[in-house]
Amino acid sequence: MGIITSILDNDFYKFTMQFAVVKLFPKAKAKYHFINRGDHKFPPGFAEALQIEINQMAELKLSRQEKDYFQKTCPYIDATYFDFLEGYRYDPSEVFIQQKGEKITVTIEGFWYRTIMWEVPILSLISELYYKVNGLNRVEDAQVREIAEEKLIKYDQHKITIADFGTRRRHSYKVHDLVINTLQSHSSPTFIGTSNVHFAMKYDTKPIGTHAHEWFMFHAAKYGYKMANLLGLEHWAQVYRGDLGIALSDTYTSEVFFLQFDKMLSKLFDGVRHDSGDPVEFAKQTIEHYQAKGIDPMSKTIIFSDSLDYNKVKRILEYCEGKIKYSFGIGTDFTNDVGLDRMNIVLKMSEAQPDEGQWTPVIKLSDEPNKHTGLQEEIEIAKKILMID
Repeated sequence: MGIITSILDNDFYKFTMQFAVVKLFPKAKAKYHFINRGDHKFPPGFAEALQIEINQMAELKLSRQEKDYFQKTCPYIDATYFDFLEGYRYDPSEVFIQQKGEKITVTIEGFWYRTIMWEVPILSLISELYYKVNGLNRVEDAQVREIAEEKLIKYDQHKITIADFGTRRRHSYKVHDLVINTLQSHSSPTFIGTSNVHFAMKYDTKPIGTHAHEWFMFHAAKYGYKMANLLGLEHWAQVYRGDLGIALSDTYTSEVFFLQFDKMLSKLFDGVRHDSGDPVEFAKQTIEHYQAKGIDPMSKTIIFSDSLDYNKVKRILEYCEGKIKYSFGIGTDFTNDVGLDRMNIVLKMSEAQPDEGQWTPVIKLSDEPNKHTGLQEEIEIAKKILMID
């Protein structure tokens, strides 16, 4: 048995996007590649250890209990999808791993509806194996619980809602389990759910998420940069009919997003998610956008999810209070606060092949330039098309 023992040990938005891809783009293909933002050094034999774990994921399948839970929890997803998921199996031949010295490369290629599932579990495996293979020892279980409890007590004082978004860069499955158990056992209503469907089921809490950057990146490959946000959101609404209504704003900068987030979409979607750039500036931009559309900002919500800790959350609260609703998705500050350096790694879509078309490079233009991903020449083309300085 490998580190990952449930097919639901993945972020909720991977399943929600997979359902949408199966419905709308079943012939599309995608490529992904690993980005080592933290320039972490990998020890000899790391690639082999990772390959063993990935090979074991081929044995994962949706259990009857998991299917019943998922179907009951998400009535807005067609029953046919859960039948599909019951038959889905990870295919390790879609993943290519190489190690040269202290560097590893990981690429994924195949039909988008299949390969969309690899990103989060592979990142969590890289993170867990990094600490394990390097022999780096974390704090004791009791201290993991104590750290999570202390953080939640501080958040309680502000009467806010928070969710766990920490699967991809968690220290380990064990630490993640300890943290969710601690948060769910806490007596306050502050903790409202997790992005991890497996832990949502295990601890009887809510799975939380909508879509990720790759949804809009694919739309840019198929329809062009100027139509990516608009058609991405319209297709999302076509599939979910008003459910899962938080729109991700920063695939091609939030400035471009708000130009394309017209009055109909602004009214239809419940709010937006902030994932890069200054959160207070983003909140100001969002509030001004809704006001300009004649929409009361207090009827909408911002989900903040960019590298949050207590001080960052407090600064956001001081600005947003009384102006707009808010909630927080906290990642590695919960699931990887164990006395060791946290990893800074991502795995992003790099190319897409819509239907039977050509392979097309895809990029992301974050609100933070150092979080841009993709080929530099393609980034420059997108900036020119979108008239970004």
